[in-house]
Amino acid sequence: MKRTIAHLADGRELIYFDRRDDADHDVADPRDLPARPLASELRHDPLMDEWVAVARHRQTRTHLPSAQECPLCPGHPGSEIPSPYEVAVFENRFPSFSFNTGAYEQVGGLSEVRPGTGRCEVVCFTSDHDASFSSLGGEQAALVVEAWADRTAELSALPGVEQVFCFENRGAEIGITLPHPHGQIYAYPYVTPRTRQMLETAARHRGGNLFADVLAAERKGPRVVAANEHWTAFVPAAARYPFEVHLYPHRRVPDIPALSAEERAAFAPLYIDVLRRLDGLFGVVMPYVAAWHQAPVTYRRDLAYLHLQLFTIRRAADKLKYLAGSESAMGAFVNDVLPEEAARMLREVVTD
Repeated sequence: MKRTIAHLADGRELIYFDRRDDADHDVADPRDLPARPLASELRHDPLMDEWVAVARHRQTRTHLPSAQECPLCPGHPGSEIPSPYEVAVFENRFPSFSFNTGAYEQVGGLSEVRPGTGRCEVVCFTSDHDASFSSLGGEQAALVVEAWADRTAELSALPGVEQVFCFENRGAEIGITLPHPHGQIYAYPYVTPRTRQMLETAARHRGGNLFADVLAAERKGPRVVAANEHWTAFVPAAARYPFEVHLYPHRRVPDIPALSAEERAAFAPLYIDVLRRLDGLFGVVMPYVAAWHQAPVTYRRDLAYLHLQLFTIRRAADKLKYLAGSESAMGAFVNDVLPEEAARMLREVVTD
């Protein structure tokens, strides 16, 4: 794999990832861009003991441009990526977190305010505007995995970063602002609430590692969707969403960089198979969120277990699951689909 580092007109970093060592890129960005926005401010919620980022500049971010104006398609005047690419990663122009900090005033009451330091990156899976992760070839998907590993290692080493989160939002129903196939990476200045809760629960678990024990039990049960030598994909017993699949490596590792070459190579075909099963359920393109759960940089790192959580809000061909009162206000989920039935339906989808 070859990495080519360039800089956009406003100083943001752009990295090309290529399979060929002789790949070459025209890295000049001729645009006249405004100054980069200041980092968001973090406000602490004293009732929940959680941080909330307030990023006013994100109100003006690009929203559903035409294919001709897509900033992730290379080679036109508004493109964020000047040169044709296989996989490209760049700093988000409208980041939730950044190191471009300013002055931050306290707001009174019990809420502490501090700079939203960190970094947000966009990962472009392919230059093909009409593609999707599920349509990528094996080698192309494997290059995306290599980019995730590279960026996780690099971002984890930045000062003040506590957790690195790789994810993809797909589909208008999810609320995407750019339809071009891409994901994002957040380098947070704190440990996120879900990760903190999972690791605190794992610390109270008696016996072996909690995540490993969950995987071992699921591999024997009726909710396995697909598997290979190194990975298993299953619907969790207490799935929150109508169709939710978790992908675990069989060997416990803390993050993507810790995966072996064999494990990285085995992930892509299994993941693509599961994505195609989702799309094949109702014969429509499924909206989904794909979220990598990685170990924080330092906090309870010894308890973590890398895994990917994939879920859709579509519960039937013509119905969506909305997070209404119970889920949104109380965090108490009610699932409309029996997890065992969801697993059976996914297994029965023909993907060839």
